[in-house]
Amino acid sequence: MADDQNSGLSIWPDMIEKIRARTPARVLADRTGAAYRTATQLQLRQDHATARDAVRAEFDLKRDLGDGLVERWRLFSVSTMAASKDEYLRRPDLGRRLNESARSYLAAHCALNSDLQIVIGDGLSVTAVSTQIPALLPVLTERIRSRGWTLGQTFAIRYCRVGVMNDVGELLKPKVVVLLIGERPGLATAESLSAYLAFQPRAGHNDSNRNLISNIHARGVSTEAAASRIIDLAEHMMRRQISGVEIKEDLPRARWLK
Repeated sequence: MADDQNSGLSIWPDMIEKIRARTPARVLADRTGAAYRTATQLQLRQDHATARDAVRAEFDLKRDLGDGLVERWRLFSVSTMAASKDEYLRRPDLGRRLNESARSYLAAHCALNSDLQIVIGDGLSVTAVSTQIPALLPVLTERIRSRGWTLGQTFAIRYCRVGVMNDVGELLKPKVVVLLIGERPGLATAESLSAYLAFQPRAGHNDSNRNLISNIHARGVSTEAAASRIIDLAEHMMRRQISGVEIKEDLPRARWLK
């Protein structure tokens, strides 16, 4: 009996490491008495600071996406009605509407009635945008064109909330709007991007009219997987002419459920 107990104790450290390797969450953290160990506490403070920096950072098109990407896709940026990062954080409603300058610029420089319109939003993590967009945008664009779909002029929106998709839809009238936006960072990562999709978004649409692919980052949904899922969802939307709660993704079963 004692040997069995000792054997169980001997494999416990290996089991802990295997569990920790499967998630960035702080599970089974070591402690000293009732407190975290110093290394754990310092890592928490570092991750919290990284999250705060991601939220507070100002989006700069060329700095965050690179000159090459900006020139290749002729990217430009416009703004919502929020006039500053502080106002954006205090007034989410202003981040859901394009300002008048943005409306005029988009009307002059973007084609109407495209099949897909890609929009890049800084959201609550500029870090996520600068990390994920340079890899995701080329893959996504290539797959859109391989389907023979028309693609509107891609652009970025500063101080962006998800609801701005309604303004984009009403102004440019694409079939599907794809918003790639920085997620609210947590203590696990500040690099997580979301992709929101909506069929012909317009005033009055809310989250029930949109579909979401979240956790696009190195330890979550890969760039390749995200691009495939975006294309598949867009195809469902265009075929059924609807989006939101009535559209379901056909995702593969998790390995442990097979």
